Amino acid sequence: MDSTALTEAQQAPSAHPRRAMRWLPLALPMALVGGLHYALFALLTGPFTRHDPFVIEMGVYLAFSALAIPAGLMSLRTHDLRWGTALSWTGLIALGMFSSLFVLAMLRAILLPGLEWIGVPVLGWDAVSAWGVVALGLFATTIGFVLARMSPAVVKVDIPISGLPAQLHGFRIVQITDIHVGPTIRRGYLQRIVDKVNALQADLIAITGDVVDGDVPSLRSHVAPLQGLKAREGVALVLGNHELYSGAPAWVREFRRLGLQVLLNEHFIVRRDTATLAVAGVTDHSTGRFFADMACDPHAAIRGAGEGADVRLLLAHQPITAPAGSDAGYHLALHGHTHGGQWWPWNHFVRMQQPVVKGLHRFGRMWSYTSVGTGYWGPPKRHFRGEITLLTLRPQAA
Repeated sequence: MDSTALTEAQQAPSAHPRRAMRWLPLALPMALVGGLHYALFALLTGPFTRHDPFVIEMGVYLAFSALAIPAGLMSLRTHDLRWGTALSWTGLIALGMFSSLFVLAMLRAILLPGLEWIGVPVLGWDAVSAWGVVALGLFATTIGFVLARMSPAVVKVDIPISGLPAQLHGFRIVQITDIHVGPTIRRGYLQRIVDKVNALQADLIAITGDVVDGDVPSLRSHVAPLQGLKAREGVALVLGNHELYSGAPAWVREFRRLGLQVLLNEHFIVRRDTATLAVAGVTDHSTGRFFADMACDPHAAIRGAGEGADVRLLLAHQPITAPAGSDAGYHLALHGHTHGGQWWPWNHFVRMQQPVVKGLHRFGRMWSYTSVGTGYWGPPKRHFRGEITLLTLRPQAA
């Protein structure tokens, strides 16, 4: 054996462990997805015989779903745009369907024994209820798809401000948030949002984070419509947690290139004659874990000229920031992040992580508004429409 062959023979065994290590992070999620699909299969097919058409059809569909979901989540790694887009749509729709099926199957597994225990006869309900789970899951996914892909509704909210200067009466702020440009939200979807926002003729446009799900090179052309946003006092933007996952420094540069005013724990002043409004923005609540020197700080964001403004507005992606905003003396804070729960039953779990789910709330003397989001994250599925919020400042009645 010559020296070259010896070198190749010595190196070959080490290549296989390295190749295996590359697949290990993917193998674990795929095993989890497969296990959950098998559990769903077992929950639904218990009352049927092995050769029943329902068992065969569910087996085929769930096997497809178990492969489609991880393929869809990994689709952005492909260099073929059409193939990657098809995988994304297929996998994310399958994920939304699986979510509803699994929850409904779990409820069925609890409900039937519970009814039997309290004396309600359930004989013969097993097979019918299994078909019912599939029908309801398909209905929830179809309705969710339609609502997710609809143009967001314009939600009008009046904000009463004590001592509001006359020059700021009727000041109009349009908020958009959680658009999540990425696998299934592309340029055309965003352009429709931009057109609808511009039609409202806002004094100020506020974008409260999670604009993107992906890196700048992949999504630059799809976020380009943001450059067309128009408001008398400009467009202010703060980062969400998904910008942190997608390369925040690069996105800050890209947003600024598009003419958006990115606020990183800082503010600017809007002047209307002698009246002033401070527009402050903080980094996402979780930023300190990624960039210690940029941790979310509502006090720092308003420090300086903003502290004496007649109205102090805070843009903060997560509503969990609201109590700190109240302590810092803001009059109004705008948030996103929660998506309002996006689809049932996850709307009931948001309060485990955030103080509010959606809408207008009071924290001390500060108003806080949490939007349900303008786009959607993950599966194209919503059980209520997204929103573009038009907030109008009004004097508070005596």
